[in-house]
Amino acid sequence: MGADLKEDINQTIQKSTRENKLLMEIFQPREYQKTVAETATKKNTLVVLPTGTGKTYVAMLVVANRLEKYPGSKVLILAPTRPLVNQHRETFMKYFNLEQESFITLTGKISPPKRVNMYGKGKIIFATPQLIKFDIEAGRLRLDNYSCLIVDECHRSIRRYPYPWVAQRYVEQSKFPLILGLTASPGGKYEKIKEICQNLLIEAVEIRTEKDEDVLPYVQPIKREWIYVELPEEFKKVKILIEESLKENIVWLRERHYLQTLKPSKTLLLKLQKEIASRYMQGGKKYSLFWAMMKTIEAIKLDHALELLETQGITSLYDYFKKIEGSKKMADKRIMKDPRVRESISIVNRLEEMKVEHPKIEKLVHVIKDIIHKDPSARVIVFANYRDTINKINKTLLENEISSEILIGQTLKDGMGLTQQQQIETLRKFADTKFNILVCSSIGEEGLDLVATNVAIFYDAVPSEIRAIQRRGRVGRQTPGKIIFLLVKDTRDEAYHWSAFHKERKMKGILYDMQEKGMKIKSKRIKPHKTLFDWVT
Repeated sequence: MGADLKEDINQTIQKSTRENKLLMEIFQPREYQKTVAETATKKNTLVVLPTGTGKTYVAMLVVANRLEKYPGSKVLILAPTRPLVNQHRETFMKYFNLEQESFITLTGKISPPKRVNMYGKGKIIFATPQLIKFDIEAGRLRLDNYSCLIVDECHRSIRRYPYPWVAQRYVEQSKFPLILGLTASPGGKYEKIKEICQNLLIEAVEIRTEKDEDVLPYVQPIKREWIYVELPEEFKKVKILIEESLKENIVWLRERHYLQTLKPSKTLLLKLQKEIASRYMQGGKKYSLFWAMMKTIEAIKLDHALELLETQGITSLYDYFKKIEGSKKMADKRIMKDPRVRESISIVNRLEEMKVEHPKIEKLVHVIKDIIHKDPSARVIVFANYRDTINKINKTLLENEISSEILIGQTLKDGMGLTQQQQIETLRKFADTKFNILVCSSIGEEGLDLVATNVAIFYDAVPSEIRAIQRRGRVGRQTPGKIIFLLVKDTRDEAYHWSAFHKERKMKGILYDMQEKGMKIKSKRIKPHKTLFDWVT
């Protein structure tokens, strides 16, 4: 054996020895995390764990295993937002016995040449999938030497989101590929879970819930409270008028076999709109399709008006009607000609002049005052769906001498929004108890570690089981917590709430079934561009 070859082998052994204990002694994984990681080190794995039970710890165990097995390799960790990317980097740096320069966070603000240099120097790379896709396409990054790909919030791995594209390129390029998908909730439909697994080339599923024996000892108790409010009589009048106009459009569509139900969801109406537009462009019966399109658009707009009334309040509906009134679009003009809509607008205008608020606002203030009275240091997160509502809630709380701030997405064309640096600063201030109440949009639902939150209030219900699970996961991470649902009687608030509940229960059943059938899933890797997941029917 030549001297040069011996020297290479000795250097490899020494390097492997240095990296043999990557995780610091303070890192103490739980047994279920070890069990899940054992599977995830052998196969491409979808890991579904409740928020706050340590998905990141599972990822760290897998990463340590891969870096020990392939000492000269690198790891790529993807997350959908920069605040979440930064959070992962901080967590890994806390527990990994590597030099600080080994942990690289990449953003689009870093110049391409500098990013190339950082890819070369880094050991564990943290980034958003959009940036990685961009750099792979531009030839700035190859994944040959990456031994592990971590995909956080992997329920996003559908349709045109970059996760599937990056996963495919990774498997094509890597000499030793392994993919770990992490989420608290992949969705309640079999078809969506299947799509996620196929897109990430998943070979095994590991799921745990709060009720599993190995997880139960680590779960903090969370109380749930349902608070119902009733719409005022004037709101109910407007509701009836809009519903009558909406029903007329729905009946028209059903009689002509465009719909099979008299109670279509917003999702179904939007899907129908796309289908009709596609048929129209393909040269279908132009006249009938044109009117079907008009009726569908009107139904969507009226349904949205109804949602604003039921869940947001008069100001939101007032602004929406003003927008339709000023529009020159044919569908908007047709809506304005409906006498029931005009009567609705008259009532809404009067209520807006009187500064009438949605009853949930008053109830919310009362609930928060009671929480703070019992515990002046309490930290509460309030979830709402619309930015206008978020601003109104925040303004109302401040007027009632309750310290609060908002957390919303990045700046839009209307000038509303926070930069990612402002988001990070807001979260830091909340953690440091600089204010009591954080009023946030969906950005507060996904991934961010709000360990100090005592109470989460659902100002709006959401029909998505994914969003409902993520919202709940903001409390009870280290201490007992409470979740409060504000629901308006006999409205979509109730329907959305229970829809998410049933979808979540169905999701868990599907995942447990997939986990149990894991031995029947082919573990052999299939060549790129083919499906790895062999579904059992």
